[in-house]
Amino acid sequence: MGRVTERRRVIRIRGGAEAGARPDTLVAEEPLEIRLNGRPLAITMRTPGDDFALAAGFLVSEGVLATASDVRNIVYCAGAKDDGTNTYNVVDVQLAPGVPVPDITLERNVYTTSSCGLCGKASLDAVRTTARFEIADAPPVRLTPDLLAGLPDRLRAAQKVFDRTGGLHAAALFSEDGELLDVREDVGRHNAVDKLVGRALREGLLPLRRAVLLVSGRASFELAQKAVMAGIPVLAAVSAPSSLAVDLAAETGLTLVGFLRGHDMNVYAGEHRIALEAAASRG
Repeated sequence: MGRVTERRRVIRIRGGAEAGARPDTLVAEEPLEIRLNGRPLAITMRTPGDDFALAAGFLVSEGVLATASDVRNIVYCAGAKDDGTNTYNVVDVQLAPGVPVPDITLERNVYTTSSCGLCGKASLDAVRTTARFEIADAPPVRLTPDLLAGLPDRLRAAQKVFDRTGGLHAAALFSEDGELLDVREDVGRHNAVDKLVGRALREGLLPLRRAVLLVSGRASFELAQKAVMAGIPVLAAVSAPSSLAVDLAAETGLTLVGFLRGHDMNVYAGEHRIALEAAASRG
């Protein structure tokens, strides 16, 4: 199976002058083909590891899966190469009997890169899949700015592979009290989220009604969609959201926080979950 990191030779230049050659640790990037009941559905460039969770989480965001019982089995495809070698880069998700199989057409056949999320959709409407869960945290999750301010440092401290490579995105789930529940790293931020959601699905934890999703980069439409599809009420990002992410958050009741850097942050939607009176009391 592919490794999380690989070594490559690099020429070091310091102060404009060559400082010698040395091996450098890089994050591994390999393709993963996701099949559904034996039929190709999507290809994503990912960091190897948690592949079954990634495939399951991807299918949650596509509206195919909602519970662990929807899945009969997830396996690596034997003989993925012409010579019969298993590359561990092809995963087949077998649905349980009675689970509807989506129409896998060229329109739905998706190529996913590590940088852009879902690509090749025929239209925006095709991306706006119908959520299997409503965002229904009752009573609403309530988060203080102090609690939110501490989450990025906790995520960064948990990024083990990033410390060796500097080349990975990360996503984490926190409880409403700020407890770190799970963290995943991947060359693609959307893959990291899929791995979180897929693990939660397989452990019977969906919908994640009391959870906070934190991502290490920007908040794209795809990431907001994945939060909504998993029933997550709060998405926070250390960088900017996109306009479509804000629109989706406003439509679905998702709380969307961007530019989360220390005690500074922007709340783009769902401000009723942020305890702003606590911020005012800081004086």
